[in-house]
Amino acid sequence: MKSYSLALNDIDIVVDDIIQEFPSGIVLLQGDLASGKTTFVKAIVIKLGIKDEVTSPTFSLQQCYAKNIFHYDIYNHGLEHFISLGMLEELQKDGLHFVEWGDEELYKILNNAGMDVMKIKIKKTSNEKREYRVEYA
Repeated sequence: MKSYSLALNDIDIVVDDIIQEFPSGIVLLQGDLASGKTTFVKAIVIKLGIKDEVTSPTFSLQQCYAKNIFHYDIYNHGLEHFISLGMLEELQKDGLHFVEWGDEELYKILNNAGMDVMKIKIKKTSNEKREYRVEYA
């Protein structure tokens, strides 16, 4: 596990590590409301040189950026709805998948299926600072 305590404008430090260490797979983004989960995905997309506008998929469930960056939000619909829509199959596509509100139950399901999964826990420590805890087996 790696831990970072950074100002928001230093988010590239975490982003660079993720891109280098985890170029494809599923990243579960965990944290309270307004902790910076969508901001993290925006930083990844920008760093990869993708010009797409990143918005929270809260109501659409899934956003796609370029050909291989996928962004999901299961907050409003829950894990059971996510699974019932066949979204686990989407997670098998080649690329980076970011799942906001991915909980421990989803982690166990994905891990048991042999998928590469990383967890990033984001904690808002002040308006300008975040703590990132990155777990990857």
